[in-house]
Amino acid sequence: MKNSLKELFSLENKCAFVTGGAGYLGEAITEALLEQGAKVIIGSRNLKKCEEKCKELEAKLNVKGKVFAIEIDVTDTKSVNEAFQKIEQDFGELDILVNNAWSGNKNSFESISETDWQYDINMSLSSVFRCAKTALPLLQQTKGVILNITSMYGHVAPDYRIYDGIEFTNPPSYGAAKAGVIQLTKYMASFFSPYEIRVNCLSPGPFPHPVTQQNEAFMKQLSAKNPLNRIGQPHEIKGAVALLCSDASSYMTGQNICVDGGWAVW
Repeated sequence: MKNSLKELFSLENKCAFVTGGAGYLGEAITEALLEQGAKVIIGSRNLKKCEEKCKELEAKLNVKGKVFAIEIDVTDTKSVNEAFQKIEQDFGELDILVNNAWSGNKNSFESISETDWQYDINMSLSSVFRCAKTALPLLQQTKGVILNITSMYGHVAPDYRIYDGIEFTNPPSYGAAKAGVIQLTKYMASFFSPYEIRVNCLSPGPFPHPVTQQNEAFMKQLSAKNPLNRIGQPHEIKGAVALLCSDASSYMTGQNICVDGGWAVW
């Protein structure tokens, strides 16, 4: 029986799949799983980007033969089915699913079109349902884990005073979708519990992409909004990922863990 912290956090002999695993926060998630001993499949619509990231991570972490690329479009049911069929065929099992993939346009409530709204809901919410449903038979076999990456804006509203214009604003579709993911996480935690599958979500706070960080005025506003008075760095989600994907959280399910510098406390 595992009881030491080293054993509880170990992911040796585990197989994980991270959608969007080559992205800004996705890379940190992938690193966390690799560092704990898992073999990790990273998925993206951009297979070349994934393959290049695999090579980078192999060299950086000395994990040759433990990180793999796969093509998947999480907005397309056929692509999702094909990706999970390939995972089953090539790896035989799946222990951990991390739903992290995201893409979308910046929009204010006034500028957003119905097409953009539908895309964002499909990308951020329907994709989680789609991947979890397709992965369920594999996860039933391993009594696996699902980790859904949500957002602080899934449970609090953006402060309009720090979002001026459209370039750096937060679209209404994003928070609505992420709120849906938090509720879907709770639903799956309940209904997947007979299979001993745990489902949790992680809500990052302000982790703006490097291109956004070039706007010093916006970064100052964003930082001042937070109790820790700064933005987050990608490595700062790795501890929560390691916890929620390992047996260190074996008595946790249906939870939303916030890694946000205290954003929602005031």
